[in-house]
Amino acid sequence: MANSVSIRNLSLSFGAVTVLKDLNLDIRDGEFIVLLGSSGCGKSTLLNCIAGLLEPTEGQIFIKDRNVTWEEPKDRGIGMVFQSYALYPQMTVEKNLSFGLQVAKVPKPEIDKRVARAAEILQIGPLLKRRPAALSGGQRQRVAIGRALVRDVDVFLFDEPLSNLDAKLRSELRVEIKRLHQSLKNTMIYVTHDQIEALTLADRIAIMKNGVIQQLDDPIAIYNKPRNLFVAGFIGSPSMNFLRGELIETGGKTVFRTNGVDFLLDGYEANGPLAAGRQVVLGLRPEHIGIDQPEADRELHQAVVDIEEPMGADNLLWLKHAGHTMSVRIAGARRYAPGSQVRMSFDMRLASLFDAQTEDRI
Repeated sequence: MANSVSIRNLSLSFGAVTVLKDLNLDIRDGEFIVLLGSSGCGKSTLLNCIAGLLEPTEGQIFIKDRNVTWEEPKDRGIGMVFQSYALYPQMTVEKNLSFGLQVAKVPKPEIDKRVARAAEILQIGPLLKRRPAALSGGQRQRVAIGRALVRDVDVFLFDEPLSNLDAKLRSELRVEIKRLHQSLKNTMIYVTHDQIEALTLADRIAIMKNGVIQQLDDPIAIYNKPRNLFVAGFIGSPSMNFLRGELIETGGKTVFRTNGVDFLLDGYEANGPLAAGRQVVLGLRPEHIGIDQPEADRELHQAVVDIEEPMGADNLLWLKHAGHTMSVRIAGARRYAPGSQVRMSFDMRLASLFDAQTEDRI
C-alpha cells in the first residue's frame, strides 16, 4: 500500500531545546494514525511540521510522494482541525464553511456542493444560518471539522479536537469522527493525550516521549505487548501492575521471584532466553488477574483486599500481596469487603516482562 505521508529523519530544535529527534514515520493511504503522549512529548509539534506551521531543523516531509518540507500550508493538500474551534464569530456556519473556498476562488456552484455535502455528513444542515455564539461546544467542533472537510483534501490533521468538550460529548464526537473516517477513507492524523481516544480511533498508534516514537503499532498489540516500560505504564487505566524482582532457576524452570514469592511464567512468550539472575519487572494488567477462580493450569496466590472501588459495570480491588499493592478489575456484581482473603491467579500469556536496566520488553 502506498504511503500518504512520509517523515524522514525529522528533527526540530528551539535554541538548545530539541523537541523532535531524528524521527521517521510512514503513514499509509487511508490510515487513521494517532500521535499519543503526555504534554511536551512533541506530538503537536510533529503535526504542525506536517501542516507547515513549523519548519523543521532537519529532515523532510512527503505528502503523496511530493516533498512539501518548504511549501506553504495552503499548498500541501491538508485540512486541519484545531483544539480551539477558531470560527469567525460574525459569520454564519455556512459562511464559516465556505469562506476559505471563496478566498481560493472556487466557483460558487462547487462551493455550494461541498458545503451541502459536509453539512450532510456532519448533520449540521439545520445550523447553517446560525452564528457560532448560538451553537453548543459539540456543534462548533462539528463546524470546525466541516471547514476542513470542504477543502476536499487527502490528509486531515486533528490537534486534540475534543479536549475542550465534556466527557459525554467527547464520547459522542469520537464515534462521529470514526464514522467520518470509515465513510471518507481519507488519511487522518490525530493528536491526543487521551488513551481512550487513541485506542478506539486508531488503525495504528504512535506513542511519543521526549520527541521520539517509543512504539508504533495497532492498538491491540500496544495494549497487550508494550515494547517498553514507558508504553506499558502509559497505556491502560488503571495502569499496569509492576512488580520488581529477578529471574531464578528452580525445579528445572525459570520463575519470577519478588520479595521471596515465586511466580510461574508458564505460557509467557519471551523474545529470547530467560536467563536466571536477570533483574526484571513483571507487568500484569488489572483485568488479566483472576480472583477466586481456581484453574487447574494456574498457580494460586493468597492476597488481602485493601480497598474496593465500585465503578458500575466493574469493580476495582486493591490487594496486598508479596509486599506490593496490586489493582484487579472484576465484574461489578462481585463485592469484597476490605480485609477479605482472596486467591489470585495469573494468565501469563498476557503478562509482560521488562529488563530492569534497559526497560525494554524481554
